[in-house]
Amino acid sequence: MPSSLLAGGTRALVAEGDLRTSRERFERAFRAADRTGDAHTLVAAALGLGGLWVHEHRSAAGATSLSERLRRALALVDPRSSLALRLRLRLTAETDYLSGRHASTLALLEEARSSADPIVLVEALSLAHHCVMGPEHGELRRRIAAELIAASLRTERGGDLAMALMWHVVDLFLDGRPHAHRELGDLREFLEHGDHLAVGYVVSAIEVMLAVRAGRFDEAEELSRSCAERGAQAGDVDATGWHGGQLLAIRWYQGRVLELLPGLDELVHSPTLSAVDNSFVTAQAVVAATAGDRRKAAGALAALGDLAELPRSSTWLVTMNGVVQAANLLDDADLSAQAYELLLPFARLPMMASLAVTCFGSTQHALGVASLTTGHVDRAVDHLRAAVKDNLALAHWPATLHSRLRYAEALDRVGEVAQARGERAIAHGEAASLDISLPDTRTVACTCRREGARWKVQLGQRTARVEHCVGMLHLAVLLANPGQEIDAVDLVDGVRALSSQPVLDRAAVQQYRTRLDDLEDGAERDWLLAELAGATGLSGRSRQFADSGERARLAVGKAIRRALTRLTEADAVIGEHLRRAVHTGRRCDYRPI
Repeated sequence: MPSSLLAGGTRALVAEGDLRTSRERFERAFRAADRTGDAHTLVAAALGLGGLWVHEHRSAAGATSLSERLRRALALVDPRSSLALRLRLRLTAETDYLSGRHASTLALLEEARSSADPIVLVEALSLAHHCVMGPEHGELRRRIAAELIAASLRTERGGDLAMALMWHVVDLFLDGRPHAHRELGDLREFLEHGDHLAVGYVVSAIEVMLAVRAGRFDEAEELSRSCAERGAQAGDVDATGWHGGQLLAIRWYQGRVLELLPGLDELVHSPTLSAVDNSFVTAQAVVAATAGDRRKAAGALAALGDLAELPRSSTWLVTMNGVVQAANLLDDADLSAQAYELLLPFARLPMMASLAVTCFGSTQHALGVASLTTGHVDRAVDHLRAAVKDNLALAHWPATLHSRLRYAEALDRVGEVAQARGERAIAHGEAASLDISLPDTRTVACTCRREGARWKVQLGQRTARVEHCVGMLHLAVLLANPGQEIDAVDLVDGVRALSSQPVLDRAAVQQYRTRLDDLEDGAERDWLLAELAGATGLSGRSRQFADSGERARLAVGKAIRRALTRLTEADAVIGEHLRRAVHTGRRCDYRPI
């Protein structure tokens, strides 16, 4: 009986990729061998319980049990044997992976290369590959995957070649290589000749990622459900986390991440998540900040500790992107600066999680957002221009649109208003043709009114009240004229008076008159009249700002940024909406896109 269980477990694991069935059979074989004293079966079952991947046993009890069984098996075999090397490889890889190291595993790989047993080399290569999933190891991974393909042909086990081809395809996607799709097609064809549940599950996850890149969100969500079912069928411990990550990517590009907040709070503490995966912690920070819960968002980021000490796992780039996005929402320049320095060496890579199961576009985008947060606007322009180009090359249309809009924001902030307007027009045109919603498209426009010494700003059901400042007066004018460009000079003057654009002059003046006519609050009416009187000359013509447009641009931009900081402190959702929708420069506008 133990031998048949062992054979069945090996077939399920290697040939079929059925992790659930193999674990059950190896467990029974180990227990039976333990009772009968069958050392050979006990050793083989202990090896089989490790599975295909590193860190399949996530609980403390499960990981400890596997380690103890492997050590017990190691004591039963000749230390110079192939079995001993395989056991040491598994033990070392498990330890290296959790510590974020790989040197010991690579050293054992050198021993495996001298072994006459091709199975030893195949296992060593696959385990080593899994231990070097950080962004700095792309070239090393590709070499290992190429060697693994060659070695797997010698074992004459189809499952070995399936795993080797899978690692090869994953590496191409993680590196943003143009032929990744072609190689994925070859892997699909290979699986048609003999399904392998574990590898097929990875392929289905990549297909979800590609549907998101194409902006086919409904299809991606349906594929994600099917993918999760396949993962559960295979018994893959990552099924829960991958499904959560896929939904997060879909909702992020749909502008609907707030829907995930309750489930995300639960998922971030799931025992099925890898011990070196911090991506859901930063996702929680982003969603909490978007919801206006600054304390929770800041707490999640603080829980990460020193960013430089985070393990460079397969989710590191996505984790750092979450740090950048949350820090931007929280206006945390210091954290953004640290994240920027850590991400800079990987600017050319796409931000992907795990085995290419989710993609958040080019790392250049995160670098650009971090630069906006730290005030390095010229640098942000360069990074975001590169992000648009890189995301186009990835065929990641939602990420391209996000990068284009952020690029327009950066252009606005350096005074390139016409170019920014052109980038927004392109983004809106592409979004319409692809039926992709741009950020904030589901958000109603903000309204703003004076309440004595304070301003009341509303966005849907949300309300923020802030003290008066000059920037709030500028915002009041922009919010009262959504979609219309208004010169910074005219914002400073209070009314539009440039004869070169008479129609817009009349519209702006009429807005002020309508605002006065509609006011029921006498205090606000008196205040606005006083503001207008101070902004105009005796004849009612607006006063000209000294040094014309440039000084007006600087003054208005600074005043509005101060007002947005106050609003963000009062309500982060309203603040973020306005930071994205209000554009300053020589010409300013509010576009609730």
